[in-house]
Amino acid sequence: MVFKAIDGGAGRIEQSDRGMVTIAEYLANYEQGSVDALYDLGVALSTGSHGCIVDMIEAHKWFNIAASMYHTEAAWARADVADEMTAREIHEAQRRARSWLDADQRKVA
Repeated sequence: MVFKAIDGGAGRIEQSDRGMVTIAEYLANYEQGSVDALYDLGVALSTGSHGCIVDMIEAHKWFNIAASMYHTEAAWARADVADEMTAREIHEAQRRARSWLDADQRKVA
């Protein structure tokens, strides 16, 4: 597992090539209107499925974003992964979610 530096000195897990393809596919499905795709992305990142490497911060981020769009299962999954995270990791996941939502809103406007 390789980490890249991010703000605050924490690490971001670098995904495998297959993981990056999976992430791109889910995000493309979201762009086509599927909020379920964001939930599915959180599942892949929290379980290490579909070629993704487990990254609980990113999983929480995607569950949080899907939950903000009224995806009920995502809200439950976010709570489940939060039980396995530190307060600092949850804070980082929330920061990333806010940043992504802000950028997504600017793109729409």
